[in-house]
Amino acid sequence: MQMTFMLAFGLYLLGMIALSWFVSRKSQGGEDFLLGGRSLPLLLTLGTTVATMVGTGSSMGAVGFAYQNGWAGTLYGIGGAIGILLLAWWFAPVRKLRFMTMSEELSYYVGANPLIKNLIALVIFIASIGWLGAHIIGGGMYLSWLTGMDIQWAKVLIALSFAIYVVIGGYTAVVWTDSIQALILFSGFILMAVFALHQVGGWDAMLAAQPAGNLSWFAIDNIGLLPAISLSLAILVGILATPSFRQRIYSGSDVRSIRRSFTYSGVLYLMFSCIPAIIGMAAYAAVKDLDNPSFAFPHIALHFMPLGLGVLIIIAGISATLSSASSDAIAAVSVVLRDLYVLVTGKMPQAHKVVLLSRFALVLTISLALGFALTSNDIIAYITKMIAILMSGMCVCGLLGRFWPRYNWQGALATLVTGTATALYISLTPTLNSLFGNPVLPSLLGALTAGLLVSLLTPACQISREQALAILDAERQKMESPAPVLNTAAQES
Repeated sequence: MQMTFMLAFGLYLLGMIALSWFVSRKSQGGEDFLLGGRSLPLLLTLGTTVATMVGTGSSMGAVGFAYQNGWAGTLYGIGGAIGILLLAWWFAPVRKLRFMTMSEELSYYVGANPLIKNLIALVIFIASIGWLGAHIIGGGMYLSWLTGMDIQWAKVLIALSFAIYVVIGGYTAVVWTDSIQALILFSGFILMAVFALHQVGGWDAMLAAQPAGNLSWFAIDNIGLLPAISLSLAILVGILATPSFRQRIYSGSDVRSIRRSFTYSGVLYLMFSCIPAIIGMAAYAAVKDLDNPSFAFPHIALHFMPLGLGVLIIIAGISATLSSASSDAIAAVSVVLRDLYVLVTGKMPQAHKVVLLSRFALVLTISLALGFALTSNDIIAYITKMIAILMSGMCVCGLLGRFWPRYNWQGALATLVTGTATALYISLTPTLNSLFGNPVLPSLLGALTAGLLVSLLTPACQISREQALAILDAERQKMESPAPVLNTAAQES
């Protein structure tokens, strides 16, 4: 199995690299590299959205969580499905405004304030590195378990794997490889659930092996009501505030196709939510003494599946990791080129240099994420803490900005600072962290309260939405279009 898997993994990567090169041959410039020309059709948007949602958290993370907590493994999928459906109906219309990054969008709501845009850009970049780190951890744990490779070297190999095809093809390559990977991972996960149930003696045998608390509604008797709500809410917030999902909006062909693709994705993901729970519970029924619950997924594939099917399932798990990682990487680089570059240099990048600079930024971003990933092996804890600390405030910023015209830059600043400070306080207070399960709920409430109060106590924004959009459009135009070339004869005359 190990040698066969390594051969199949190598061929799989070569296929992704070849596809990346093929679909990106006609890319013309920075907007093509970072946003696919803003013309993605419904099917490609659906494919890349589904693949990004079914990532490391809902494969190794959710399966491992279900191994410990039974039906609580469905909470990840339920939170994600609600999040993408809300994103479809609340935020798909911003496609008309031609934003390139989420920091542009959130600053637009408060008068295109440069402080807010730069601060959010920094938060997004750090959050994207956090997401990338989670995917590298998950993929590295796969490889380490399956091959006996040192886990740190396995993480390095995973990072190199998706870095190569993203650097070659940019966003166009990401959406095409994501769509192929979505087909692989859906078929692989479903087959795995079916075979795992068969191996442990069927549905009744699987349930009979579980602790009683794990069989209650969403395993609330085991994990508690508040922690269950917090876990689903953390994933929902992650969807609403993750830059890679906003990028699907900015790159779609029109609002209608984006909304339809997100709705289909949410329904598919909701149906998929029980699959990781079944796999995790079947793994528990088969073996109750795994050192690390995150190894439940590869354990089933390695020991219970026929050789060919086992390899397919393992590749499906790797696909989940690589598809999500590539999406977060390209979203991070969009922020680097659109926002952080001007923050550091004082000017927008020249249009003809955007692709080259994007490739350098990809290498830097993935390297930073790998550095953080080398320090942790707990996927669910890593994801939920990172969401609470970095993304709760951004989620509230987006909601207040989208639906409350009185929101201003002072309120946005208070939202971001209070959300992060609250999450850090809860994380560092063991009794409160145990009560809530993770810091997301108090972080959201703190950020919302601060944003409302500070906006009401400070002057309203004097810049209209139309003026703010014009400011952002003028900035972005400098990197989307090359400088005009003057006619030599006209100059001489």
